[in-house]
Amino acid sequence: MLKIGYKASAEQFAPRPLLEFAVQAEVLGFDSVMLSDHFQPWRYTDGHSPFSLAWLAALGERTTRVQMGTSVMTPTFRLHPSVVAHAFATLGCLYPGRVILGVGTGESLNEVSSTGIAWPDSKERFARLKESIELMRRLWSEEFVTHNGLYYKTVAATLYDRPAGGVPVYIAATGEAAARLAGRVADGFICTSGKPRALYLETLLPAVADGATKAARDQGTIEKLIEMKVSYDPDRQRALEDTRNWAALALSAEDKLGVEDPREMERRANALPLEKAASRWIVSDDPDEHIQKIGEYIAMGFTHLVLHMPGQDQARAIALYAKDILPRLRQKYA
Repeated sequence: MLKIGYKASAEQFAPRPLLEFAVQAEVLGFDSVMLSDHFQPWRYTDGHSPFSLAWLAALGERTTRVQMGTSVMTPTFRLHPSVVAHAFATLGCLYPGRVILGVGTGESLNEVSSTGIAWPDSKERFARLKESIELMRRLWSEEFVTHNGLYYKTVAATLYDRPAGGVPVYIAATGEAAARLAGRVADGFICTSGKPRALYLETLLPAVADGATKAARDQGTIEKLIEMKVSYDPDRQRALEDTRNWAALALSAEDKLGVEDPREMERRANALPLEKAASRWIVSDDPDEHIQKIGEYIAMGFTHLVLHMPGQDQARAIALYAKDILPRLRQKYA
């Protein structure tokens, strides 16, 4: 069944208005709310970074139906895996069946400034992620956990309140190795839209399938979640201008690597022309064009679409999308 969610942009809005947008999304029929987890935002000017664990608890109290979770948290540097396991066990008890833990290998923007660590290479970050997932699942399922791993240790650790069956773990991937890991061990796979089509069809989705096959898993049980970057407005120029705040997403991986200061990230993003800033987004004033372009991702096999809208007037954007596009999208792809 197709799910359509709302991406709560923690980097763009203060905690209270962001919460109200998420509540509005549930009222207007969205199926999930996924929150970005940042210590530092992508932009210094008007940037925000509410703490995801506190905010998700508030969201749970204000809503009754939507699935909710992180996209994407890094349970390896700022937060020890046992702390993340503890927090999500509590959320899982408070809001049974509604909580998802989305994880990834992290970005220096968030982890270096808050810990002072020397940012490790991708091999170590990947190894830390694998070990953290193993430890969290042990804490959700075993009574006393003594873990003596390469990066993390616990001694007779126990979580006294934990949901039956633990918490679903979704792994975010931009490359083959993490996508294959998602296929092997995760409940879901996360990626973002707006990249070359071949990345999804020739690298990411085949790697998820390969990982599942090697682990003797049914890949159909692994939810494929994609953050859809959409900018819709009856005024196309406004839809285009709205993407300016998110120009950092159009920077190359090399341009972002090792940048720990949001002021520097903002400077690099501001140097991009508007057309480049908008290149990751579906920008249109035509609902049919949105439906057609989103449909291309559904055809690839994605089953959970989380809509990321770039504009400052989120209430307007949510209402417009819910009125003009969501009903037709669901009708076409039901």
